[in-house]
Amino acid sequence: MCGRVIVDYEENMDVAADSALAEWVLGVPDGARSSWNVKPTEAIPIALTSAKDGRRRFELARWSLVPPWATSLASKFPTFNARSEGVAEKRTFAGPLRHQRCVVPVSGFYEWSGPKGARVPHAIFGSEEVLPMAGLYSWWRDPALEGRDAWHLTATILTRQSAGVMAGIHERMPVFIADELVREWLDPETSGDQSLVDAVSAEAVPIAEHLREWTVRPLRGDGPELLEPAD
Repeated sequence: MCGRVIVDYEENMDVAADSALAEWVLGVPDGARSSWNVKPTEAIPIALTSAKDGRRRFELARWSLVPPWATSLASKFPTFNARSEGVAEKRTFAGPLRHQRCVVPVSGFYEWSGPKGARVPHAIFGSEEVLPMAGLYSWWRDPALEGRDAWHLTATILTRQSAGVMAGIHERMPVFIADELVREWLDPETSGDQSLVDAVSAEAVPIAEHLREWTVRPLRGDGPELLEPAD
């Protein structure tokens, strides 16, 4: 699973000029701030292509997908991650999968290993400055509000069985998206189905083999000092 991410806009969010994602990740989303301890329900950056007008957008979204029919932002079950296996059959995620797919570009993330009560956090980074993850997004309208304030952009990160470096840390890992699949994944005219998810998930394996990781101290507060290796 993926329950904490790192987003450093000042140091580690420079997308390579020849990356497909560079067409979406331009500047910094309004209201964004760097954080080394982003938690579910907090803001994460997402790249998407509007299904309405085809415009490429780089926005902040609430990290926990809320389907349009939900009665509130608070969910009875966690939706910050979505299992890639069988995701097309899940009511909460099937709709967004068809035409509301996104990429979540982060600087890195954390995962924990070890038994309950003695879990050890690991800081994990990719081979490039930005580690892109496949996600889904949804708009939720608050019936108590009017106008633009009523609309909330929400998102989830897809996960799969761990491979590569992640295999020795946790049984699940994010679905890292390969550069050659970014345009298809972000094209709302491509109707998303399980076969598309499976193709993207399969290409996450080579990326996982080149991750960098080290253990850190328990996560308390926020700041770059959280990345200091544990003694």
